[in-house]
Amino acid sequence: MLTESAEGLRDRHARSVRLGVDVVDRVRPDALDAETPCAGWRLRDLLEHMITQNHGFAAAARGSEDLDVWTVRASADPVADYRASADDVLAAFAAEDVLERSLLLPEILPDQGIPAVRVIGFHLVDSVVHAWDVARSIGETITPDPDVAEAALAIALAVPDGPERSVPGAAFAPALSVPEHTPTLDRILLLLGRAPSWPN
Repeated sequence: MLTESAEGLRDRHARSVRLGVDVVDRVRPDALDAETPCAGWRLRDLLEHMITQNHGFAAAARGSEDLDVWTVRASADPVADYRASADDVLAAFAAEDVLERSLLLPEILPDQGIPAVRVIGFHLVDSVVHAWDVARSIGETITPDPDVAEAALAIALAVPDGPERSVPGAAFAPALSVPEHTPTLDRILLLLGRAPSWPN
């Protein structure tokens, strides 16, 4: 039987994904070559990464061990494809028994299952941070629900900040200094190597 906290996490996760959908829906075709807070990535690259991650997490939630689903592919319509990928991951994590299982994430632990509650937390914080990435790329920002932001902060605080963050392809850059009284969203960004003032 799922605990109230697991059900609550699933609800907050769903809202984090919808936050990304709301932002991506505002991306115009002429913005796809815009720079992003992700070094070396244009907005199109970021969206294609996000699409792949959504489908990958969805496949993991359904018990798939197919590594090919994690391969980034070019998209002719990244906004529409992102919306479809968000629907996919939301449907997969809505399955009644999913949070009682262990899921395989080949990018993190290729040979060992991870409790689904942790996996959904990984995707929640990714969703919040990437929603911000997209928003900043088009000159906007995001305002996550306070409980979604608090959940993302708790997860960000648990992400190891070691030398693995400096290798090519690392999910997050090394953490930046977090001043006292920093707002929750900015704390998340700084902990995960983003500068809240980007692009300044």
